[in-house]
Amino acid sequence: MEQLEFLTREQIKKAAPSVFTTSRFKDLSDKYVHIPTDRIIEDMEVMGWKVSKAVEVRARRNKGFQKHMLVFRNPEVVIEGADGDTVLPQILVSNSHDGKNSFQFTAGLFRMVCSNGLVIAAEEFESRKIRHMGYSFEEVQKVVMELVEQLPVTIEIMNKFKSTTLTDEQKHQLAKEAIATRFPGLDKTQDVVKAYQIDLDEILKPVRKEDEGNDLWNVFNVIQEKVLEGDFEYISGVKMRKARRIKNFKQDMKLNKELYEIASQFVEG
Repeated sequence: MEQLEFLTREQIKKAAPSVFTTSRFKDLSDKYVHIPTDRIIEDMEVMGWKVSKAVEVRARRNKGFQKHMLVFRNPEVVIEGADGDTVLPQILVSNSHDGKNSFQFTAGLFRMVCSNGLVIAAEEFESRKIRHMGYSFEEVQKVVMELVEQLPVTIEIMNKFKSTTLTDEQKHQLAKEAIATRFPGLDKTQDVVKAYQIDLDEILKPVRKEDEGNDLWNVFNVIQEKVLEGDFEYISGVKMRKARRIKNFKQDMKLNKELYEIASQFVEG
């Protein structure tokens, strides 16, 4: 398996300085309990989970206190498929220091072959939250254990995707519904493909050999990558445009959940 890489404290601070904010936001009362997010890093490391990615939203008014997210992976927790497709469970932790957010823990999967991340939106994987006032290592440990205990469900979900073969019609329908998530302002009764003259065959075209196949897992990963990376063209008015890559992590997570829910509808049985 490819060697996992984790971020140093310096790299995390460069990518998301708000993780290390040590004081409360000026608009908050003295009753607000400030827990810097780097405390989470320390506590997660004790359990073997290390930071592989750090991001924060752009901010003006609350710069340094804005919403941010850390992605944790554990080198000891790996799903190695019989087909050589290595997938890593990951835990996404978001927070802010402006009093608007609790610590939120979300389960996900990371596919090594294409560096795609997937946010699991199944009932079993509803986000867990920890309020700053109730923060403790024991509480973090409890949340992480609950997510890890769902690992068999994670493998089952992935296997269901892999064992579901799609017809060409289903593949086009999946691509059509997935692309519609990039155009939320469009009336649901409208056909996004016709409205923006999008070539679904290009959306379904694998980027790499490992993604070839008609099973839901491969087709989903191909489509997800195109949607999130903005790797498709569309016509707006009379101009041909290239979709933009999703950079805002809040939008990325929202789209990821929507794409998962869409794909889940195609699972057999």
